[in-house]
Amino acid sequence: MSGQESKAMTAHAAALTRSGIDPATRVRIEQAVLDIFSEREFHRVGLIEVARAANVSLQTLYKYYGSKEALLYAGLDAWLGRLAVRMIDHLQGLEDYKEKFRKVFWVSLDFFEKNPKVVQLMMSSVYLNTWRRQESFQNPELFNTFITVLGEARAKGVLIDTVDEKILLDYIFGVLFRLVQMQIHRGQRHPLTPQANVLFEMLWRAIAKPEASVSA
Repeated sequence: MSGQESKAMTAHAAALTRSGIDPATRVRIEQAVLDIFSEREFHRVGLIEVARAANVSLQTLYKYYGSKEALLYAGLDAWLGRLAVRMIDHLQGLEDYKEKFRKVFWVSLDFFEKNPKVVQLMMSSVYLNTWRRQESFQNPELFNTFITVLGEARAKGVLIDTVDEKILLDYIFGVLFRLVQMQIHRGQRHPLTPQANVLFEMLWRAIAKPEASVSA
């Protein structure tokens, strides 16, 4: 068995064990992960720092997470899961697909403006090649829900069908993340949400079928 396979098995076992963690303890750990990894690069953070900030033992972190990598990505998954819950909640009752995407766009901007450390963590500590090997990378609650809406919109002739749905997903979230990343990187204090409609219309013209874009 390779070292990578061994790590994957350890992380999987820890993930199964994690369901038994006390909810209040989990919240403290997730907050500590966010606070610390958003300030410094992954290799500059020690597990003992997270343990102290979360007021838990180092043994607890190893028991429930298995490694520093698993801890980081489990924490990120938890925060993105909160975005997914908000997104799903705001989509309830909306029938018009353009309005669904507009709501997703606004909710995402609003979430990252209220939780800028999530973006800072992704900028400072997340390595894509490592993240994609984690079980949490797919985040089905967030991405599967969105892929479903994309598929429905394409079936209705609302979105362009000349590219794969996953490319549309990348395009939408690529624009979103670039906006919030550069907002933080440039140190801009004015929020993006007041401009959400203008920014969304720019994106919509790129992903909607021409006739849908004109008639919407």
